[in-house]
Amino acid sequence: MTRVFNDPARFAEDMVQGFTAAHPEHVRAVPGGVVRAHRPGIAKVAVLTGGGSGHYPAFCGVVGKGFADGSVIGNVFTSPSAAQAYSVAAEAETGAGVLFMFGNYAGDVMNFGQAAQRLTADGIPARCFAVTDDIASAPTAEAARRRGIAGGFTVYKTASAAAEEGADLDAVIRIAEHTNARTRSLGVAFAGCTLPGQREPLFTVPEGKLGLGLGIHGEPGVSETELTTAEDLARTLVEGLLAERPEEAADSRRVAVLLNGLGATKYEELYVLWASVARLLDEAGLELVRPEVGELVTSLDMAGCSLTVTWLDDELERLWLAPADTPAFRRGEVAPQDPSASGTVAAPRTVTAVTAQTSDVPATGEAVATGATVVRAFQAAHTLLHEQEETLGRLDAVAGDGDHGRGMCKGVDAALAAAEKAQVRGAAPAALLGAAGDAWAAEAGGTSGALWGAALRAFGSALPADRAPVPAELAAGARAALEAVTALGKAEPGDKTLVDALAPFVTAFGERLAAGSAPARALADAADVARTAAEATAELRPKLGRARPLAERSIGTPDPGATSLALVLGTVADTVSAVA
Repeated sequence: MTRVFNDPARFAEDMVQGFTAAHPEHVRAVPGGVVRAHRPGIAKVAVLTGGGSGHYPAFCGVVGKGFADGSVIGNVFTSPSAAQAYSVAAEAETGAGVLFMFGNYAGDVMNFGQAAQRLTADGIPARCFAVTDDIASAPTAEAARRRGIAGGFTVYKTASAAAEEGADLDAVIRIAEHTNARTRSLGVAFAGCTLPGQREPLFTVPEGKLGLGLGIHGEPGVSETELTTAEDLARTLVEGLLAERPEEAADSRRVAVLLNGLGATKYEELYVLWASVARLLDEAGLELVRPEVGELVTSLDMAGCSLTVTWLDDELERLWLAPADTPAFRRGEVAPQDPSASGTVAAPRTVTAVTAQTSDVPATGEAVATGATVVRAFQAAHTLLHEQEETLGRLDAVAGDGDHGRGMCKGVDAALAAAEKAQVRGAAPAALLGAAGDAWAAEAGGTSGALWGAALRAFGSALPADRAPVPAELAAGARAALEAVTALGKAEPGDKTLVDALAPFVTAFGERLAAGSAPARALADAADVARTAAEATAELRPKLGRARPLAERSIGTPDPGATSLALVLGTVADTVSAVA
């Protein structure tokens, strides 16, 4: 289990502090992550890797010349926020554009996508690329829905090498697409990992079994099979990947191969396995080009491993073999540091934070009083979510990565602080909710962080800026929140997400207000509807997010996002009723 930490909620921040102190010649800390210690002296595409922490050396360990220009670092197993991604990109870009690279997970797609949009609007060309190498997470016909696991290492390396050679943004993206199309991975787990501060692992594997098709965020395998010999395991991995050989690589014999340890599998074990893997690949007529055996993309202390094969052509082979110098990965001799940048650390750039736009129009006394009720509701939600953190995490661990409770706590902590600050300024509910939403999204990260942030901001934006809202405006705010969530997350009722609780809540709330119910009564009734809807998600199969590959395992367990939403709505209703 993960034993060395101070405050579990600050595990990622403390890790970054130690990482940058250990490698000052390679990296420096910036808000949201790390960038190269020395900014390149000429304009080049800034390749930024990113995702949740817990995967070292991915992603920050490969920041350096010949590899990534920076890394955006989220909480453990949680995608970083759009604000963090924007911040790191602003520090790393040198005038040729930015490419965010990450695994194909909903939170990463959502948050990096928002950051890229904002950068582009600010005049910095920015694009995103999601790696999809995990063959266990979706069938061949749905390859675009596959997760990114250790194959991202190869994709990041070739794209970064192309950028280092001076390729423009479109060319770097082409290399990423080309490498990803020729990369396949398959992994197995022998035991689950344990989040910092937690007593139990996210999942267990029965003695003598292994989980086939794991995820790197603590997700269990999609199936279980017998754990026998290293030879049998090697054959399972190799045959699984060779069966997925890309059509475009039918004539390719030269391959880049990664045998990746997940965190607790010893190097000696990996070498025992590699002996069989290398022989089987050779018998299949493949030539291995600088294979890598070791820890490349881990999952905290998970016991397990994955095998990745990338079918090379001349261009990809050159980029795979190109020199690199980073804290965790070195290859060949890199060119000397550009004289214009040597020995200097680039001055920090001014990064405009995403903050709520509070109105300068003075709020009425009634609006200030209503804002005080909103703050009390956030306080009640804060208490509730901290009490339910472990329960929500266990729900999420059934078919996901177990980080939902911790993410909700970080979000509500930030939202409450922002709301209280806005209250001191005498803000009306509109500005108060907007500030809380922006803070929630910026600090929580992940899918839920982005969705809750968007919902709160949309709700606030629909309310009057200088007075307390009337019932019709409250109903409009609820509808705006739902529209923001569905537009951002693309979920619909039945997909087993928080939308399954939010949509019926919004409908019930609007109907009861339209029928003449007092807002407090309408809120209480609608919260009951949301609770029932959240409980009913237990019978649904997830169609989106990290739980989708483990859909069968999810049946019988309610969706954690819908559950946490219903819990919060219930406690908010109780708070409002108490002061009505």
